[in-house]
Amino acid sequence: MKTLFAFFKKEFMELIRSGRLTILLLVFVLFGIMNPAIAKITPWLMEMMESSLKSTGMIVTDIKIDAMTSWMQYYKNIEMALFIFVLLVSNTFTKEYQSGTLVLVLTKGLSRYKVILAKTAVLLLLWTFCYWICFGITYGYNAYFWDNSIASHLFYAALCYWLFGIWILAMVILFSSLAQSNTLVLAGTGGTFIAINLLNMFSSIQKYLPTKLTGGFSLLTATTVDTDFKVTILLTILFCIACIGGSILIFNRKMIGVPRES
Repeated sequence: MKTLFAFFKKEFMELIRSGRLTILLLVFVLFGIMNPAIAKITPWLMEMMESSLKSTGMIVTDIKIDAMTSWMQYYKNIEMALFIFVLLVSNTFTKEYQSGTLVLVLTKGLSRYKVILAKTAVLLLLWTFCYWICFGITYGYNAYFWDNSIASHLFYAALCYWLFGIWILAMVILFSSLAQSNTLVLAGTGGTFIAINLLNMFSSIQKYLPTKLTGGFSLLTATTVDTDFKVTILLTILFCIACIGGSILIFNRKMIGVPRES
């Protein structure tokens, strides 16, 4: 356990030294503020555009702004925040393959499975911290300006998207154990996401796909009920466990060497 904790600490300190922790916190805080801010200025923007819209024959009516408008922005913006998150953490393995630093820690007796577990724990804690900070900021501003009670299953919906982010990270870890370059990790993760999205077009299997977890806004508007997500949540958790388990098996057999000097 000491070696696992030491490597975990090393990974966390690397996040701080590289500046990725600061960047991610700023991004998620910014998005958390933007959600209610965009909702708040929407009537003003429509008033500014009213004259130009009238010239095209469009009539601007009174716009009702409430907490639901802000939560709609939240579920639009959190996708971009997750995309930025993946871009910044996708090299968590590949940079060590290229620099040869993993060889040093492995020769000092650190078990390979502990490398996977430590890096997974760091990414999950980082995603959890950033995600719920963004959610908490939006929730606080919405409570101040409007009333969050109009949104149904608010925390359940947020939990669904948090789990979706963990699924994405599980794929990043899996492809990081397979690929040597950051580009291949992103291609593998993005390709899998696109393939699952294409399968999502078939309504008969939608409840089995992790992408259903991104539909949290439908819970807020009571378009769907929480029981519709139970199967999806269970299968997504099993898929994440399988990805981490597969990563350990692959990494145990992976050839890791010091890169040659050019």
